[in-house]
Amino acid sequence: MPKVLIVIGDATECLDTMYPFFRLPEDGFDVVVAAPEKRLYHMVLHEKPPGWDITQETAGYHLASDIAFRNIQPEDYAGLFVSGGRAPEYLRYDQDLLEVTRHFFDTNKPVASVCHGIEIIAAAGCIAGRKATTVAKCAIDITSFGGLYIDEPCVVDGNLVSARTWHDNTPFMREFLKLLKQGQ
Repeated sequence: MPKVLIVIGDATECLDTMYPFFRLPEDGFDVVVAAPEKRLYHMVLHEKPPGWDITQETAGYHLASDIAFRNIQPEDYAGLFVSGGRAPEYLRYDQDLLEVTRHFFDTNKPVASVCHGIEIIAAAGCIAGRKATTVAKCAIDITSFGGLYIDEPCVVDGNLVSARTWHDNTPFMREFLKLLKQGQ
């Protein structure tokens, strides 16, 4: 089965991650969870409670990674899924992950980014000249790096499929799967 990398770290958002984790194998893709190290990671739940101006974060499930970023051979993978949550705030400094991310853009393989995942795409230098979406508070991560922020549930620009939050999982995964299947 073709393999798809899912990028996580501590404080990765549960629904951003677990939906593709289970959905991709339903369409014949093997999921490989990648993180800074091969170990158990702590995910979080994000919700904006009524009356709040910011997102509330609570503890979520745990997920083990299969491979450390430094050990990834990106040519072995059909696609890259960059999950959201707060994890991308620190993952975007990992040079091995940025190199892997660039590979997918350089080879025009499908890349999916949800919520804060766009921070990694931007840090890798892969957003300039592209249209993308993200959670509104991360729009600056698109525009500051030369991209065009579009406030829609799902935006497809070439090999990049982006979504605002887990609320957009259905159209987001539909478009990502289309690109993955075209590449087979």
